[in-house]
Amino acid sequence: MPEPTKKDETENESAPPPPEKTAPQEGGNEKGKDEDDTSVSTPPADGMSKPAERKDSVWSLGEGAPEESEKRDDTQRSTLFIEKPQSGTVSVGGNITFIAKVEAKDLLRKPNVKWFKGKWMDLASKAGKHLQLKESFERHTKIHTFEMQIIKAKENYAGNYRCEVSYKDKFDSCSFDLEVTESSQAAPSIDIRSAFKRSGEGQDDAGELDFSGLLKRREIKQQEEEPEVDVWELLKNANPSEYEKIAFQYGITDLRGMLKRLKRMRREVKKSAAFAKGLDPAYQVDKGGKVRFMVELADPTVELKWYKNGQEIRPSAKYIFEHKGNQRILFINNCTMTDDARYYVTAGDEKCSTELFVRDPPILVTKGLEDTSTYVGERVELSCEVSEDDANVKWFRNGVELSNDPKSRYRIKVEGKKHTLVIEEAAKNDTATYSVMTTGGQSEAKLSVDLRPLKISLALEDQTVRLGQEIHLKCEISENVEGKWYKNGQLIEASDRVKLYHKGRIHRFIIPVSAVDDEGEYMFVPDAYNINIPCKVHIVDPPKLHLDGLGENNTVTVVAGNKLRLEIPITGEPPPKVFWSRGDKMVTDSGRIRAETYPDSSCLVIDAAEREDSGAFRITLKNEAGEDTALINIKVVDVPDPPQAPNVTEVGEDWCIMTWEPPANDGGSPILGYFIERKKKQSSRWMRLNFELCKETTFEPKKMIEGVAYEVRVFAVNAIGMSKPSMPSKSFVPLAVTSPPTLLAVDTVTDTTVTMKWRPPDQIGAAGLDGYVVEYCFEGTDEWIVANPELTDKTKFTISGLPTGSKILVRVKAVNAAGESEPKYYPQPILVKEVIEPPKIRLPRHLKQTYTRRVGETVNLVIPFQGKPRAKVSWQKNGSPIDKNEINIRNTENDTIIFIRKAERGHSGEYDMKVEVENLVDKATIDIQIVDRPGPPEVVTIEDVWGENVNLSWKPPKDDGNAAITGYTIQKADKKSMEWFTVIEHYHRTSATINELVIGNEYYFRIFAENMCGLSEDATMTKESALIAKDGKVYKYPVYDDFDFSERPLFTQPLVNTFAVAGYNATLNCSVRGNPKPKITWMKNKVLIMNDPRYRMFSNQGVCTLEIRKPSPYDGGTYSCRAVNELGEAEVECKLEVRGGLSFFRLLMDGVPPHIIDSYMREVQADKTEGK
Repeated sequence: MPEPTKKDETENESAPPPPEKTAPQEGGNEKGKDEDDTSVSTPPADGMSKPAERKDSVWSLGEGAPEESEKRDDTQRSTLFIEKPQSGTVSVGGNITFIAKVEAKDLLRKPNVKWFKGKWMDLASKAGKHLQLKESFERHTKIHTFEMQIIKAKENYAGNYRCEVSYKDKFDSCSFDLEVTESSQAAPSIDIRSAFKRSGEGQDDAGELDFSGLLKRREIKQQEEEPEVDVWELLKNANPSEYEKIAFQYGITDLRGMLKRLKRMRREVKKSAAFAKGLDPAYQVDKGGKVRFMVELADPTVELKWYKNGQEIRPSAKYIFEHKGNQRILFINNCTMTDDARYYVTAGDEKCSTELFVRDPPILVTKGLEDTSTYVGERVELSCEVSEDDANVKWFRNGVELSNDPKSRYRIKVEGKKHTLVIEEAAKNDTATYSVMTTGGQSEAKLSVDLRPLKISLALEDQTVRLGQEIHLKCEISENVEGKWYKNGQLIEASDRVKLYHKGRIHRFIIPVSAVDDEGEYMFVPDAYNINIPCKVHIVDPPKLHLDGLGENNTVTVVAGNKLRLEIPITGEPPPKVFWSRGDKMVTDSGRIRAETYPDSSCLVIDAAEREDSGAFRITLKNEAGEDTALINIKVVDVPDPPQAPNVTEVGEDWCIMTWEPPANDGGSPILGYFIERKKKQSSRWMRLNFELCKETTFEPKKMIEGVAYEVRVFAVNAIGMSKPSMPSKSFVPLAVTSPPTLLAVDTVTDTTVTMKWRPPDQIGAAGLDGYVVEYCFEGTDEWIVANPELTDKTKFTISGLPTGSKILVRVKAVNAAGESEPKYYPQPILVKEVIEPPKIRLPRHLKQTYTRRVGETVNLVIPFQGKPRAKVSWQKNGSPIDKNEINIRNTENDTIIFIRKAERGHSGEYDMKVEVENLVDKATIDIQIVDRPGPPEVVTIEDVWGENVNLSWKPPKDDGNAAITGYTIQKADKKSMEWFTVIEHYHRTSATINELVIGNEYYFRIFAENMCGLSEDATMTKESALIAKDGKVYKYPVYDDFDFSERPLFTQPLVNTFAVAGYNATLNCSVRGNPKPKITWMKNKVLIMNDPRYRMFSNQGVCTLEIRKPSPYDGGTYSCRAVNELGEAEVECKLEVRGGLSFFRLLMDGVPPHIIDSYMREVQADKTEGK
């Protein structure tokens, strides 16, 4: 037995608490084989009836407290357990149950409970037939019971376990140990590598730690004898990056557990006063061997105690204690896997610990694999035997590990020491090298899978298939293998048209509807066999002519002179022979009429077709499957002959009616219509009259020029084309009578005569107007009497010799070279008797009050009147006859006109009009007033001056302009600048007081008179000035030279861009200075604004304003103001945008200035108030 591995580190830990009694429970049911298995690492039993006991709240020193528990704050722990699981002992194969109880009195829901083995192995995922976790709740006592039952325990189940319970922020934990006692038969010793392995999947101990995945794709080498290696020493001295490599090389699978124990042993060694020499950090022993622990005490009288995983060790046949001076020795005999644990010894308050690793003996391959040969589809079993039952064995295929997954085609069977790899149906690709590996050896063998000899039970047969029928190829072979179909050496894939079937040993190839291209050599080739099954498929089809494109009765029409190439599609397999004939004569392949044959069609060719070529042609097809024949009618057509010359039967003002006969020969195609052309007789240019065919043999040409000679001709049209033109018709000239006379009215009636008047016809035409015929008839008769035997060229005629008291009807006709026009009738009978109509002046409404005009304007008054017969009109002005040199008077039978070209004030007055008919008279008076602007007031006097006030008086003007004075305009001017400013406008009195004058200034005043025509041209100015002096001492003004105030125009305030609301007045303002006072003009888009009522312009104290009345969006644009005086000019401009009426918010968002929005809203509110 190799010496145990010695370590250099020791650690002092607190003494363990006193032990407590345990209550192990045995029993439980075994679960089904399909459930997951759970295995745990357990320490071996020492043969004692009762295990050492310890306090539950202390973690096993052999495993160490979990890192999570070390991190928890002690303040978070609370006592939740009312009954904690106790440590227990069970024999191999027996059952044991651990119970934990939690009171739910203060809990709102079930607490969370977890079971662990060692530090980190959560047993919830290991539940299976060897491990069951149960829980229950007693409603009366309100206690949760949690159970962990271990079924058929094994030796490796021994070890330290932990139960954790948590609820919200509360936490409690309890540790307990399980000791598994073994039978008296000693187990063979194994090395340390086996202590950290997990068994393979599918075994009874499935679920234990397993690093076998590291063995995948590992190159399998022959196991050789190796010297004994201390893996613990290798891990201790190795670089951490090499841990995985060492674990893989030496089969260490519980690498995490070893590393945690290694970490504890690497802690810094503390000096001990009780121990002169402590335990080594770790010891290693083979399974079944003996190990010796020795410490040397500094004081031999100190009581010494030994512990295993926190449980005190008592002397027994397994544990032997020996004292040699200061040395204290512990012997452990017949070591098992349960002895793999942490040991420590206490001397007073000090402690020294170590780790013991028990190695499991390697598994040997006692019977290796054998090379095997088989056929495809056969069952294959590769078997080997190992040294122990249910050992962990790995299978590999070409170096790749095989899993025992239910979905895998490989199945691994274990029967005690015999392990078998089963392949139910071997395939060709299963040929490989298979190997088996254990911890102590390996074996490999080659598997060869070959194909069975193939026999053809049913070969393919050659087939002759009619086009469109089904192709069905079938073959049968001795093996159930896949295969491929080929046609002419090309692989055929299954599709909607091609169906491939394979059922057992039978393979079928089906094409439901055959085509010509399906003919060829077919072949079936089984997969993996160098053999093929061929056959031939021959497609036949009776010949057939395809005449779908021909017309009725297979008629083909060709235009004379054109080339006919009639192509008839043909089908048939094999390709048929083609024969063309006309009557008893065969059509050859040469000449003007010939036949041309192609693989899929035949052509009949006729060069320069003639009418004689019309007739029936026969085409015949023949092949081995049959024949087909058809008659084809060839029809040669041409354009029709020209019609006969047309006849013009009727002529109008700009139209005529013409007729003609159809052509004698229609060219073999029905006449579709006619085209008509005309031309002037003296011209050679014909003009088409209709662009749509005329279906009739009658046509009415229109829009001809009256009085011009024309000729017409006709073209006949059929489906082939248009004929040559007919001969021209005889020339003709369009002429028309005039329209009836207009405005027929009675002029005068006497006892024996009636005078009629009318207006000429609206349309006279090219034939002119020769005169008029006046006819009448007496009421009650139908005899019309011509009143003028000779034509009269006047539009007035008197019918004489009529009996007094009779009633007559009158009509008038216009006559020209084309004849008489339609008559114009007077609508009612006329009584032959003279009637007196009293005079009546119909004075217009605007003349019933004073008619006012300004000087220089035109006066044109029309006054209608009534009165018959022979009414007389006379005029007087202010009772005197009118001077016809100044005033023009024109009289008619129905009205009178007074006309003054340029009115003067002398034309004002009352005009009397009188109308007389025999002894009857009617009168009317018209008051005409010609007005002008008034003259200036006579005298303007300064009546008084006081403070800042001046009192003025004046006399009305002598000349009021023939209109009442409506007011006065008063202006003032400083004596220094003599610039006049309006003070009062439209003032009605002849005296006024001027206020708010500047003290110290001296003023002159002037006054304009105003009437309906405007202000007087001149103003009357005060002769003396008014000085606005201060009260008190009289100031003597110094004498200064006159200052030159001359200045070119300068805008002190420019125009600004403005938004206006449509329908509401907008103003543009700017200020300007300059001396002499500049002349202000406004422009829109560089166009001068003048005499436009939509604009008003103001200028006051240098402030220039343009008012736009109710603007619309079209008033938007660029406005500019220009100021000009003799020293220069200046100009400013701005942009105006007119927007529709909107809300205050919308206007403000659009950038309209607030003061404009405020004005707009006030006007809208005022409109609403007025509407109410």
